[in-house]
Amino acid sequence: MAIVDDAPQVDTAEEAAFRDRVRRFLEANAQRRKSKRDGDEDDLPAVDPESEQLIAQSKAYQKALTDAGLAFLTWPKRYGGAELTKRHQEIFNEEASDYELPNSVFQIGHGMCAPTILEFGTDEQRDTFLPTLMSGEKIWCQLYSEPGAGSDVASLQTRAVRDGDEWIVSGQKVWTSGAHYSEWGILIARTNVDAPKHKGITMFIVDMRTPGMEIKPLKQITKASNFNEVFFTDARVPHANVLGTVDDGWRLSVALLMNERVAIGASGGGPRGGGVNALVRSARRNGSIGDPVVRQGLADVYTLERLMGFTGQRIRAAQKAGRAPGPEGSLGKLLGAIIARRQSDLGMAIAGASSQAWSAEDHQGDRWALAVLNAPASAIAGGTNEIQKNIIGERILGLPKEPQVDREQPFKELKVGTQRA
Repeated sequence: MAIVDDAPQVDTAEEAAFRDRVRRFLEANAQRRKSKRDGDEDDLPAVDPESEQLIAQSKAYQKALTDAGLAFLTWPKRYGGAELTKRHQEIFNEEASDYELPNSVFQIGHGMCAPTILEFGTDEQRDTFLPTLMSGEKIWCQLYSEPGAGSDVASLQTRAVRDGDEWIVSGQKVWTSGAHYSEWGILIARTNVDAPKHKGITMFIVDMRTPGMEIKPLKQITKASNFNEVFFTDARVPHANVLGTVDDGWRLSVALLMNERVAIGASGGGPRGGGVNALVRSARRNGSIGDPVVRQGLADVYTLERLMGFTGQRIRAAQKAGRAPGPEGSLGKLLGAIIARRQSDLGMAIAGASSQAWSAEDHQGDRWALAVLNAPASAIAGGTNEIQKNIIGERILGLPKEPQVDREQPFKELKVGTQRA
């Protein structure tokens, strides 16, 4: 049976008026994407787009979006949302698909931190942090991974010790996207070494300019520096900034990660850069479009992009029905990583020698080389491919859970990270 797209939904009079309002806003505040017709350049983004100029543009765009009543369309007005329907969000997304929205710096804050604070925060925390987070006035990051706790995040060793109305935090985080330009972050730290590793973790909201915190950007193979190491040396965090309850942070951490995977998977397509359309244009320009091997590669990428699109529809349908993020986010996230690798490798093969060496006048000459160098990050960010496969196996296929012999042992007895010594 053939798989076809759902028939387009007909707008009501109110929805048509809203669509027109969105169009006028986007025309005035965003830049249209380049046409995907033959002859246009491949629209591949810079790998390190977090310049001061873009951050200023992003904040200005988000403020205008909020002032226009078009930000967080389904969220409560109390926090800066519009309290509209999922249908209004669908209309906005349909119209926005033709534009380059300068909102990448808000992906973590809006897609991961905001839903977590809304679900688990106190009324005071929601009122304090959500309005400026949603309006773009403040940029947020997440502080999870550590040098000795990457895929096994629950083995983290950053410690938080209670001292009256404050917690003293010491340790190190790594691979923190955007820490160098973020004002706030969500941190998980070890608060009970006598409990098993999943039960002695607490989640905190932290001011990224807190004394005792040092942020060091990491130089990547792509020449970008949007990842960071973050060091905590007796940094003090108010007890009022504990998110959820003490020692119950792992449950919140999983919820945030599910939000992250859903945010990636619900995008409904592969990685930026024109996808299969950019590859087709490249093959037509150099005459390899008739090569059967190239055509098969194009068909493979197209098929995967369509599958991810359908997965995105499933995720959005679940959200529309009010269901909590589920394992379908892992499906979308895994597909995105696979597409990134297939797309970049095929782009290099089609471009041939010009993907390895290019003239100084070709300002996009490094586009496929950078895509190849950047692709492995898609298989790590938000949980490795192997983790996504475990989740899919257990929660979708019903396979038995992997053995975890250390699950009930007190953390202080585990030989993990620097504790191995």
